[in-house]
Amino acid sequence: MPIYFNFVFLSLMLASACDSGKLTATADLPSSLKEISAIEKTSTSNMLWVIEDAGNTNNLYGLNAKGDVLKDISINNIQNIDWEDLTSDTFGNIYIGDFGNNSKKRKSFAIYKVTAPEKASSNTTAEVISFTMPKGEKSQDFESFFLYNNKFYVFSKSNKHVKLYWVPNDIGDHEARYISEVELKGKNTKVTSADINSDGSTVVLLNHDRLWKLTNFDADDFLSGTIKAVEFDHDSQKEGINITDNNMVLITDEKTKHEGGKLYTMNLN
Repeated sequence: MPIYFNFVFLSLMLASACDSGKLTATADLPSSLKEISAIEKTSTSNMLWVIEDAGNTNNLYGLNAKGDVLKDISINNIQNIDWEDLTSDTFGNIYIGDFGNNSKKRKSFAIYKVTAPEKASSNTTAEVISFTMPKGEKSQDFESFFLYNNKFYVFSKSNKHVKLYWVPNDIGDHEARYISEVELKGKNTKVTSADINSDGSTVVLLNHDRLWKLTNFDADDFLSGTIKAVEFDHDSQKEGINITDNNMVLITDEKTKHEGGKLYTMNLN
């Protein structure tokens, strides 16, 4: 599908979802990608970038709005230990968060930078940003992050409490810096993906049956402000979230026997 048509289709798809304010399934994701763990649309490409998590290949996929695979990029110099989220910068570079840690035994975590993926061939390499926990802190499981003002903000995946850390966007080894934590209400409060809107005023944290909308925070302490839970109309293994320029949210869930494997949109306003 030509890129221009893909852009028009995506724009119409997002506009049509604005009326309901609920999750609207807009496309089936490729059946070959059953464990999609993130979604990201960059500022320089109309493709929707996705990855799969632990146990899958070291590949970054670019989809169109109908869920067709337009790009399949193998990243040769890194391993998919547990890829969990995607973010991007203003130049269109993609960053892969390899920081899943179900056993909570990992001592080192990684963020991989893929330069201009829309221009990459079927094989490429990535630059590596690695980080460890702050001294004295126990290892955490992470599934969510985003890039803002040249810092990565990483959220822990844990029951009740979510912790926020930051890591500099510099190639090399770093120690994460703790910012704050907060207790989220509800039974299942594990955060599976995160994003921030273009003007930095709103953060979203994803869960299987809801998202949390964070506003009125103090500087980059995103957990310090108003936290509003937005309940979805169904529960599935939702793993990826991205806020587009017009404050629409893109969400993906993993494919199971009876549900999932879809791209959804939702009006954030």
